[in-house]
Amino acid sequence: MTLPGLLFSGRKGAFVAVVVLSVLSALFSVAVLAFISQRLLVEGANLPLVLMQFGLLLVALLATATGAQVTLHRLGHRMVYGLRRDLVRRVLATDIEQLEKVGGPPLLAALSTDTRNLTIAFVHLPELVYGAALSVAALSWLAWLSPSLFVVTVGWLLATTGMGMWLVGRINFHVGKVREGDDHLYQDYQAMIDGRKELALNRARASRFYVEEFDGHARAYRDHVTRADTFNGLAGNLANVLMLALIGVLFYLAAGLGWASANTASIFALTILLLRTPLIGAVAALPTLLAARVSLQKLGALQLAQGETDFAPRGESMAGFQQLSLAGVCYRYARQDGTPGFSVGPLDLTINRGELIFVQGGNGSGKSTFARLLAGLYRPLQGELRVDGEPVTEDNRVAFRQLFSSVFTDFYLFSRLLRGDGAEVLVDEVDEWLATLGMEHKVRHADGRLSDIRFSQGQRKRLALLMAVMEERDCLLLDEWAADQDPQFRQFFYHDLLPRLQAQGKTIIAITHDDHYFDRADRLLKMDAGELAELDDQSARHSVHTLREAGV
Repeated sequence: MTLPGLLFSGRKGAFVAVVVLSVLSALFSVAVLAFISQRLLVEGANLPLVLMQFGLLLVALLATATGAQVTLHRLGHRMVYGLRRDLVRRVLATDIEQLEKVGGPPLLAALSTDTRNLTIAFVHLPELVYGAALSVAALSWLAWLSPSLFVVTVGWLLATTGMGMWLVGRINFHVGKVREGDDHLYQDYQAMIDGRKELALNRARASRFYVEEFDGHARAYRDHVTRADTFNGLAGNLANVLMLALIGVLFYLAAGLGWASANTASIFALTILLLRTPLIGAVAALPTLLAARVSLQKLGALQLAQGETDFAPRGESMAGFQQLSLAGVCYRYARQDGTPGFSVGPLDLTINRGELIFVQGGNGSGKSTFARLLAGLYRPLQGELRVDGEPVTEDNRVAFRQLFSSVFTDFYLFSRLLRGDGAEVLVDEVDEWLATLGMEHKVRHADGRLSDIRFSQGQRKRLALLMAVMEERDCLLLDEWAADQDPQFRQFFYHDLLPRLQAQGKTIIAITHDDHYFDRADRLLKMDAGELAELDDQSARHSVHTLREAGV
């Protein structure tokens, strides 16, 4: 979509008003010039009346030009606001698979750089609209005054435009490279922030990162933005010089060759001087408009969810289910070169309501992928998920996800406390769970928000579990939750906390390596090389656990 298309698609009436006001302001500008040459400089005119008419023309010009600019600015900023809201809603509606494929830095660049580029473009768009309207009106008047000088003027302007288009092509190329540089720099910034501990401990790595990664990207950004500005400055200066040269040529043709009177040549010169400022302003606005076009292309390349995005889940609620099933579910990652990567499945599993299930497996065995498939975050390549025998489809997938609360290994901790349906939490219930989790002396809450979330990873996981419990969902999915807890609280988690949650009717799926507590689970699953198996001999597992504790 183009910038005018974006404006026109949102508020057609306002966009038409902008065009009408711009055309009127251009006509009044030409009328002012015509009035000066044909009325104001005529001898014997009624001076008070002429000055009053001249003043009314100027007031009309001021009103229409200001109205056009203000209307377009308001319309443009509303469009940017709507685009920003739409972009965030589409990100929230886009599947996690696509977001992971896009990556964090491009998304951040889209939310910041691209929306900023569009804002700046809309600020400069009035100059382009006014310049175009004024050029059409002024050239039409000049064609009526002297067709021969008009032909020379148009030919000169076309030649100037041709040279400008070559420069615009160079500007467009470098603006595109600048936008690509934004993605690289955002990636470097994120790496610097996320890897701050490693970079602080290894100064050699910090130096190599600075020299080989960041500095190269920053230098490329500098070079391309400098060249874009250089070509833009050259375009503006070239247009200025050629417009002044056109005035000299017209005077030579009029006075030297007798093509027109000196008065007509003066009117041509005055009109071209009037056109000079908006045309140069339009040339100066080109980089921002080109950057906005690149940003629109970047936004389209994200492949985010389209159409209306509604936060309410579609389909009937699945709360109160009795069985969850994975039937022949398969999933496969794709490498960056497009070739097939690690695969998981086929997975066949039935989970009964209220069960406590442990999932074990080595690193890279597919445990986290299994968890994301189970929660409906990943779409199976083959097979299907079922709730009480009914398949999970696109129409009810979001409703299916509302069965789960989770604490993944890469969880994000919000400070806002909410029920699963968005309602406010009960103060007494939050206090009770903070005490249960041993966090009552470290964090307070007021107005549904935690006072602080800057704690150790183990304590942050406790607060994340608090968030998950407050949502009151049927299923609780925990990905190696106890890995960062001290031995005492880890024992409390397996012996007291999980049974308490299970007694509340929750179905719990916990990924864990704590084989000392495998006997606490109703069922034990194992992931190995993407395949799922169930270890159903509880007594044998308990004997192994006892022998291990005895040192045998």
